[in-house]
Amino acid sequence: MLYLWVKALHVISIIAWMAGLLYLPRLFVYHCEAKPGSESSERFKVMERRLMRAIMNPAMIAAYVFGIAMLVLEPGWLSQGWLHAKILFVLGLSAVHGMMSRWMKDFAADHNTRPQRFFRIMNEVPTLLMIGIVIFVIVKPF
Repeated sequence: MLYLWVKALHVISIIAWMAGLLYLPRLFVYHCEAKPGSESSERFKVMERRLMRAIMNPAMIAAYVFGIAMLVLEPGWLSQGWLHAKILFVLGLSAVHGMMSRWMKDFAADHNTRPQRFFRIMNEVPTLLMIGIVIFVIVKPF
């Protein structure tokens, strides 16, 4: 029963983390349109910071904590190839999270040099990683 609760909390954490990973780049796209120092630019800075600090960071930490807890409860999975692939993709999501944090700081300092197109493309990266993760977990191809 404990395992099922941990698994549920892991999935909830992932949903919250993915929501942030998918929404923040869209905020960056719109932030690119705002003139640095303008009222709308300052509003985007607040929205981005709150999303990162109140949702994305706690959700990522919770996803890791509950994921590790599942491995403690099911240690046999550590020998499974699908889990290794999933972990690699999760590390990819974590790297994207870190890059988004850096980009948020660039916007906060009015030092963004990237165009909207960059953020539109980067908005797709978490989706592709998520698709891989879901396939590894559900299909377990190896």
